[in-house]
Amino acid sequence: MFLTFKGFLNTRFARMLSEEELHDLHFLTKIFPFKASRYVLEELIDWQHRDSDPIYRLIFPRPEMLGPRRWQLLRDAKTFTEEKDAVRKIRCELNPHPNGQKLNIPEIGGRRFGGLQHKYNETVLFFPAHGQTCHSYCTYCFRWAQFVNLNEHKFSTKHHKDLFDYLSQKREVSDVLITGGDPMWMDNEQLFSYLDILLSPELHHIKNIRIGSKSLAFYPQRYLGIEGDILLDKFERIIQRDKNIAFMAHVSHPRELQTSKAALAVKRLKEAGVVIRTQAPIIKGINDSPDVWKEMWETQVTMGMIPYYMFVGRNTGAHRYFSVPLYRAYNIFTNAYQRISGLAKTVRGPSMSAWPGKVLINGTAEQEDGKKFVLSFIQARSEELINQPFFAEFDKDACWFTDLKLESPMKERLDELREGCFAEPGEVHGAA
Repeated sequence: MFLTFKGFLNTRFARMLSEEELHDLHFLTKIFPFKASRYVLEELIDWQHRDSDPIYRLIFPRPEMLGPRRWQLLRDAKTFTEEKDAVRKIRCELNPHPNGQKLNIPEIGGRRFGGLQHKYNETVLFFPAHGQTCHSYCTYCFRWAQFVNLNEHKFSTKHHKDLFDYLSQKREVSDVLITGGDPMWMDNEQLFSYLDILLSPELHHIKNIRIGSKSLAFYPQRYLGIEGDILLDKFERIIQRDKNIAFMAHVSHPRELQTSKAALAVKRLKEAGVVIRTQAPIIKGINDSPDVWKEMWETQVTMGMIPYYMFVGRNTGAHRYFSVPLYRAYNIFTNAYQRISGLAKTVRGPSMSAWPGKVLINGTAEQEDGKKFVLSFIQARSEELINQPFFAEFDKDACWFTDLKLESPMKERLDELREGCFAEPGEVHGAA
C-alpha cells in the first residue's frame, strides 16, 4: 500500500522507467526520503507524460535536485563507508532545519519539550512520534530531515504528558497544530490518545485543534470505510464539545482533488463539521502557473474548502532547484487572485515562514531611490511587528527572506531580535 524504493521496483510502474532513470533513483533515494502510496501511483500520475507530470515531479527525485558537485560526490563513493559519509555530508549541506526552527523548542524550569514548538503566543505545534512519516513524500518537503537518519534534526515525542504539562501552564495558547510528518498516518487509537488530552478540563483554553495533513491528496481512503467512520464520529463528538477542528489540507495541484475518493473524503469531513483550509508552497515545475492556482482555489471553494495560504518554499533540501523568485511568485499569486471570486479571496500569499515570522509579500513600489518590495508580518515572534509595512530593496533573483536587503528601521529591529534569539541557544524559549 505504501512503497519504499525497493517496493516500487516490484511494481508495473517501475518497468515504465528506463534503466538510467532507475539507476539515478537508486542513488537519489539515499539522500532524499522516498515513499509512494499505491493510490498516488495508480490514480494521480500520468505515466505516459511523467517527465512533465506535476505529481511525478512531486514524488520522484531527480539528479538536478542535488546539483553537479553533490551528485558527483555521491557517485564517486566506492565503499559503503565512503557512501555513508557522502550521504551524511550532503544531507547536512542541505540545511536540514531552516529558519530557526530549533529556537521554537520551549523550555520551562530547565525542562525541554523536544516534541513541541512554540513560536507565536497563541499557537503550539505538536509532533507526535507516531506521526513522523507520510503516506508519500514530497520532493520539496521542508521537513525531509524528519524522515531520514538524522536523529539530531528530528522533532517528536512519545510522551503524552509533555503535551498536557506544557499546555496546562500556557493559558495564552488557544490553538494546537498537530503536525509531522503527517499526523493522519497514525491509526485511530494513537491519534485519539492525543486528541483526548486536548479535551481535558484543565485545557479548556484550547479552542482550536488544527491538523496539518497531506492525506486528502495522497491517501483519502483514511476518511472512508470503517476506520474512516470511527474517525469522523470522533471528530463530530469533539466539535460537539465546543472545540473547533481545522483541517489544514496540503494541496499542491488541482489534480489531487479530482478523484472520486478525494471528493468523498472532503464531503465526509465537512459533514462531520470539520473546517478544511488549504495551503501549499509555490514550486517550480509543479504549480508555478497562475492558471494552476486559479483552478486550484476555484475547485477548493466549489468543494466547500477555504483557500488559506500560498507559501514560498523554505530554503532547505533542493530549494534552489524548486524555488521561484519572490517577484515572480507575487506576480503568479496576483494574476490568479485577480481572476477568482470573493469566496476564494480568503487566500493570503506569497508568504514566507522565516525565522522572525510569517512574511507576506504585498507587492512592489517605486520610490525615489529605486524599486522596493513591500512586506509585512502576518505573524511574528514579536507581536508589535505584525501588520506593520516595511521595505526591502527589489532583487529579481531573491528567492527567500535572507536574500533580501531590508531597509531601516525594520532592519535594526530584526537585528536586535535576532541577537536576542541566537545569543544563547540553550536559553531560547520561543514564545513560551
